[in-house]
Amino acid sequence: MVTPVVRRISECFVKPHGLTQVSNQICNLTPWDISMLSVHYIQKGLLFKKPETLIDEHDFVQNLLEKLKHSLSLTLFHFYPLSGRLVTHKTQNPPSYTVSVDCKNSDGVRFIHATLDVTISELLSPVDTPSIFHSFFDHHKAVNHDGHTMPLLSIQVTELIDGVFIGCSMNHSLGDGTSYWNFFNTWSQIFEAQAQGQEYDAPIFRQPIHNRWFPNNCSSPINLPFKHHDEFIRRYEAPLLRERIFHFSAESIGKLKAKANSESNSDTWKISSFQSLSALVWRSIIRACSLPYEQKTRFNLTANNRSRMEPPLPHEYFGNSVDKLNAETTVGELLENDLGWAAGKLHLAVTRHNDKEVLHLLQEWLQSPVIKHTSQPLEPYVVLISSSPRFNMYGSEFGMGKAVAVRSGYANKFDGKVTSFPGREGGGSIDLEICLLPHIMTSLESDIEFMNAVS
Repeated sequence: MVTPVVRRISECFVKPHGLTQVSNQICNLTPWDISMLSVHYIQKGLLFKKPETLIDEHDFVQNLLEKLKHSLSLTLFHFYPLSGRLVTHKTQNPPSYTVSVDCKNSDGVRFIHATLDVTISELLSPVDTPSIFHSFFDHHKAVNHDGHTMPLLSIQVTELIDGVFIGCSMNHSLGDGTSYWNFFNTWSQIFEAQAQGQEYDAPIFRQPIHNRWFPNNCSSPINLPFKHHDEFIRRYEAPLLRERIFHFSAESIGKLKAKANSESNSDTWKISSFQSLSALVWRSIIRACSLPYEQKTRFNLTANNRSRMEPPLPHEYFGNSVDKLNAETTVGELLENDLGWAAGKLHLAVTRHNDKEVLHLLQEWLQSPVIKHTSQPLEPYVVLISSSPRFNMYGSEFGMGKAVAVRSGYANKFDGKVTSFPGREGGGSIDLEICLLPHIMTSLESDIEFMNAVS
């Protein structure tokens, strides 16, 4: 049987509509932004069903592509840094090394039209997520530092037999998941306004704020202690992984939350739904690994700093504002105690992460800048959960109705990586994309406690 291949039909570059000059041609990066230089781009996308009453399919696709490109150009007027490129400035005397965003001098955003001769059912019916989804995104295996020569944003529209996939690869040094979905939702909003003849004067729900936030004692741009990018850039090749989406209904999550709170033996805190689900995932994956009881294990959770700051950063802040929280214990302690105990450890990690802790972590970074790397953790064994079910992923429709599914690309995946999405039906349901080595995934699928919670 011949495996279908994604074929690129055309590509072009899109620039911000009507933007003749920007107030800040050079955008300086914050510690949060710079620390992302060696990880992959963000790769997320939406799968749509083609309208059932199509008279001319070719005209539908061509019309869709033109509307997507035009609305993208209008959206980039508001998100102009995405059409730029990274630049590094070095001086010998005094020694200096800075990385910034040139918001103006570039070709713009890459826009790709591709095709694949498969149906939506062929993509969604397998138990595991087919690896062909990796081909629905540009910038395969690129790290953010590659934004010196590659577009900071690339859109790929892949036409299927009965559907359309819109995949977006955004440089993670420019923004986090909150920024990413703010852009995506705004693009869809402008697309819909364009269809109603309001393309130029439509109000933006979340106008992005481009003034980057720096700690009080931090000079801008930040001078890095490097002479060449080879000192901090590492490439990463993922091992052979199984990727699978597990769905958890609101009812199932509610039962987990009630169980975790009844077992936590605390009258002073309330364990959340997401903390309860995360605790189940941590315990289940570690149990599936069959590790020695004295082995240390850690659960990492990406947390949005915006609401934790004093004063808070606006939700519309465009950039990175996330930290990695962690709870650590031994395999023995994790598995011998109950769900409420594990959820309690995650709850404490979340409550400890306040404005004081955020500033402390920033000061540590400024004293000794660390560039994050995507790598396979070995000791202690780590489960990392990223993204958020709070992101309005299904709010972007692009004139085709509610998306059938959300999927991601190759980027930033390793054994033990979990990505959270809202469930399509809403109401507090959650989808988890779990990436594991094949034998560990097989063991997880036999875990009674875990599979009983899967809807």
